[in-house]
Amino acid sequence: MRTTISEIAARAGVSTATVDRVLNQRPGVRNRTREIILRIAGELGYFGPPTLSHSSALRLDFVLPAGTNSFMRNLRNWLIEESTTRSDLSLRIHDVEEWNAGNVARRLSELRGQTDAVGVVAPDRPEVREELNALVQSGVKVATLVSDVASVDKVGYVGVDNRAAGRLAGLLMGRFLGEGVARDIVLFVGSRTYRGHEEREMGFRSILAEDFPELRIRAWAELGDDRDRAFDEMRRILAEGPVAGVYNIGSGNQGIARALRDAHLGRKTVFIGHDLTDATRLMLIDRTMDAVIDQNPRVEAREVVRLLVSAVRGTTESEYPPRLQVVFRENIPVS
Repeated sequence: MRTTISEIAARAGVSTATVDRVLNQRPGVRNRTREIILRIAGELGYFGPPTLSHSSALRLDFVLPAGTNSFMRNLRNWLIEESTTRSDLSLRIHDVEEWNAGNVARRLSELRGQTDAVGVVAPDRPEVREELNALVQSGVKVATLVSDVASVDKVGYVGVDNRAAGRLAGLLMGRFLGEGVARDIVLFVGSRTYRGHEEREMGFRSILAEDFPELRIRAWAELGDDRDRAFDEMRRILAEGPVAGVYNIGSGNQGIARALRDAHLGRKTVFIGHDLTDATRLMLIDRTMDAVIDQNPRVEAREVVRLLVSAVRGTTESEYPPRLQVVFRENIPVS
């Protein structure tokens, strides 16, 4: 059976309309997105026999949360691009709908005996740890990505120091707002099931207590990386009065920005978030966001593939872990 447009769209993390435009050579699609779609179409056999079906290829599987998270979509695309430059790899990406520990654990259990190595963005919960260790015991190499999972016999973690990222956000907030003046701020968390989000919150609260005790976290909410929930929570908080600053640990920046703009507070509230995406890039340009702490999904994709491949083959390669970078309106990198 011939590969469908829907299958290509699901693998690439784009709409079927975008895939249709690319396959029919119509304009309106960014060059990098066009290249990724064409490569995936080739891998899946849309133009003929799949390019990565040979049995000798090293099998890599990645388990990622599905949804509208722009960072995860970028990470997925870079993983695909990294793998398609190598003829010795066969890549599969598993997008977990209704992302929670139980669903992630079930997807991991299905990979036993079906792969050589697994990279995963996962909640740090007992059922996930058990399945990851079961994979390791079956001979599969495991690496965590973006957010670490403790007590797993993995080959490594590829991502930034999330506690340092939270402290960096707190330092920026304190310096933006100035020392010695009591101000109310808001803290949003994506999901505390992410160890990385817990670490960012811990770092943020730590530096506020040490260096900026006059800043008071007036409101806190867990957004589940849902931009509509982010909009509702921000609007609810602003209904009780304006705040001086907002720090968003996870996704949902677009919802927060919309609520700030609706209240005409887009340029009056210090807004700090994570991950440079098409959306946060525009928010920096229009001054709704003041700073974005980026972790470079391209580097993370490259390094996790290198790490897993070397682990399977029993070789050692130099490591170049992703670094934290603060992006302001004036130093937005070229995409």
